[in-house]
Amino acid sequence: MADTKREIERKYEGPAAEGGTEMPDLTGVPGVAGVVDKGVAELDATYYDTPDQRLAAASLTLRRRTGGDDAGWHLKLPVSEGVRDEIQAPLSDTVPRAIAGLVRSRVRDAELVPLVRLRSARDIRHLVDDSGALLAEVSLDRVRADRLGGGKGTAAWTEIEVELADDGDPAFLDKVEKKLRKAGLSRSAASSKLAKALDTTGKRVKKPAPRKDPATAGDHVLGYLRAQYDAIVELDPAVRRDLPDSVHSMRVATRRMRSTFRSYGKILDRAVTDPIGDELKWLAGELGVDRDQEVLTERLTESLGQLPRTLLSGPVRTRLRTWAHARHGGSRRRLIAVLDGKRYLALLTALDALVTDPPLLKAAGGDPAKVIAKAVRKDFGKVSGLVEQALDRPSGADRDHAMHEARKKAKRTRYAAEAAAPALGGPAAGLVKSMKSLQSLLGDHQDSVMTREALRELAALAHAARESSFTYGVLYGREEQRAAAAEAALPGAWEAIEAQTAV
Repeated sequence: MADTKREIERKYEGPAAEGGTEMPDLTGVPGVAGVVDKGVAELDATYYDTPDQRLAAASLTLRRRTGGDDAGWHLKLPVSEGVRDEIQAPLSDTVPRAIAGLVRSRVRDAELVPLVRLRSARDIRHLVDDSGALLAEVSLDRVRADRLGGGKGTAAWTEIEVELADDGDPAFLDKVEKKLRKAGLSRSAASSKLAKALDTTGKRVKKPAPRKDPATAGDHVLGYLRAQYDAIVELDPAVRRDLPDSVHSMRVATRRMRSTFRSYGKILDRAVTDPIGDELKWLAGELGVDRDQEVLTERLTESLGQLPRTLLSGPVRTRLRTWAHARHGGSRRRLIAVLDGKRYLALLTALDALVTDPPLLKAAGGDPAKVIAKAVRKDFGKVSGLVEQALDRPSGADRDHAMHEARKKAKRTRYAAEAAAPALGGPAAGLVKSMKSLQSLLGDHQDSVMTREALRELAALAHAARESSFTYGVLYGREEQRAAAAEAALPGAWEAIEAQTAV
């Protein structure tokens, strides 16, 4: 079992010419009523990475540490500057399975090997308030680093680390820093002990150089694709940890990539991208196994909650819960199995290869204002045709289908415009906003279609169980009204979109 701890800390060092870093007097820090000496802990940590340092390149650290009060395996995931989530697992001889899964999107089939050994003598002080509650832990660390494996370098340094107490106010660190700066200390240039060790004990695999400003149509499309690929890889640990909105965000990134392949087929060779797009469609489906059902259940539950009691007939809530449970097709265990599977890892490898060595066509070298704008206009033209079809058809199944197809195309056009926005500026940004609005309107209509299908099913189940189906009919009628409202709003919404569109 792995535990998670939010870590907010800063590191400081003194001028090397003055003999290194020493612990200053911290009794004068505002809010500090006492400085408690907690003694010296001897820490011994071995850091693991792939031979080509994929974790270090992504600012991730994985270590096995003994000594102190939190001995075990620690994986640190960056959240923001000075903030990391530390995933902890008990000591074992090999990397715990739960932690190995969290780095699999980076490591894939590569081996995790010992990279650096850090031995630290940690002199610890607790800063406490007048009630004795911990405000922050300040430690003076005397560190020795030894490169393992292919390296032979050794380094030693002293630093001060200030870690905020759980649920503490980050502003308190500013007060501590003011005192440390007055004592001649400054923020460490290295983001972590491992980063400093890699910089001082041997050759470090450098992070990719910042990409140049896009100049061609291909540059802009690739920039958008790389952002979606990075999102998929970075969201993988969050999905495994079941963090809020992580599954939805990862699903959106897969759809954005796939839509971009199709919208910009004149820039990227579809003979290469289509098979990858098929795999992205598969992944999006796996990520959405439960999501669509959850949305439907939430809509029905909300609608039930809005009905007065006089319109509730029979065990409607119980029937809905039973139905939702029976339709629950996936599980976290299934999703984790997908993320651990060979098919998903092969997709990540294919995406990595694509953004590294993209299959660019001749148009990729063209003027983005022309090439990208042409692709966006083409997508918008398809949306226009589908909306006109929907408006020309009478209310019913044919119109429902046409509106659903228009919604899907609006979503694709929105993603194409997102990719185009850095090149085309305001017109593309405006189109993104318009397509998002259209997508929302058409999406509510489609949700009504799906909800009415569910209500028919629920009513049939209730009838078979000799329960009243009255309430399902009431809800069905309300959903018809919502669909009719969306259909009535479409002509005016579309007219406004056409008037505003200038791509």
